[in-house]
Amino acid sequence: MNIIITAGPTREYIDNVRFITNASSGKMGYACAAAAVAAGHKVTLVTGAVPTPPPNGCEVVAFVTVDELKKALDARFDGCDALIMAAAVGDFTVERPSATKISRSSGSVRITLAPTEDILAGFGLRKRADQTIVAFAVEDVPTDRIEAKARDKMKSKNADYIVVNRPAAIAAEVSDACILAPDGIVLSWSRRTKTDLADEIIALVEKGDTE
Repeated sequence: MNIIITAGPTREYIDNVRFITNASSGKMGYACAAAAVAAGHKVTLVTGAVPTPPPNGCEVVAFVTVDELKKALDARFDGCDALIMAAAVGDFTVERPSATKISRSSGSVRITLAPTEDILAGFGLRKRADQTIVAFAVEDVPTDRIEAKARDKMKSKNADYIVVNRPAAIAAEVSDACILAPDGIVLSWSRRTKTDLADEIIALVEKGDTE
């Protein structure tokens, strides 16, 4: 299989040295890439800025901003069998970034944030019947609402599976997570290492390819 895996955070610049981002470490996406390579698949790792070296055996494509991530996927999505969207894509960009460094002597600065494009929803609309999309959801809502919210997200993005976890999983070695499909839970809630969770994700993608 030809699998694209995204990992790490996006950055949206405030000026030419400062940016807004998130705490994603890229560990989940990198674990998925390592698992996919070990399983014998052709892997393209589309990655934001993370401190971890990428796994051996995969093509590496770097991105910084949401727009760069979209362009990287746009050029490759039609040729893939599966997209595992583990990157933490920022929900907001800076509306009017400064081309030069903002000086502290200028006093208070007001920054206006605008919503970014929902990249995965766009690729969900473009998805062929023989392609598989795995989405991710970091949910910070009460337990009795978390699965319903994740299902709404899965439907809106036309994903085949969605990996659901909580903010505590960000940058951690383990994740208290489950995986949902449109017809039910395909991996029950449990605390697993990201390596073990990645193996489960790749197994689901392989299953989808044979159905």
